[in-house]
Amino acid sequence: MARWMVLISPVGGSPHGPYRVDTLTEFEASHEEAPGVFLNLVNTFDRDVRKPRRRQAFKCSERTYVLRVEGYMKQLEYRFELAELVADTAAPDLPDTIP
Repeated sequence: MARWMVLISPVGGSPHGPYRVDTLTEFEASHEEAPGVFLNLVNTFDRDVRKPRRRQAFKCSERTYVLRVEGYMKQLEYRFELAELVADTAAPDLPDTIP
């Protein structure tokens, strides 16, 4: 099983302050399962939008999507990225540095 991280960042600024990138979640999955877990997170995300009415997903790459969620009073956009753990100095099955 590989270790994965889903990153999320607001597009076009954030209503909560300056630009930032947050970790939405981390999980373990095979290379075959990880894209499905990732897409489920993108397809169900509606944080900060009250009464979501419309969702638009834009594919940038296999591991990057932009989601636009339109709600009662506002529309927000988020960029999602799927990242795989490839180096870890504490893991015996991974290299210490990026190969």
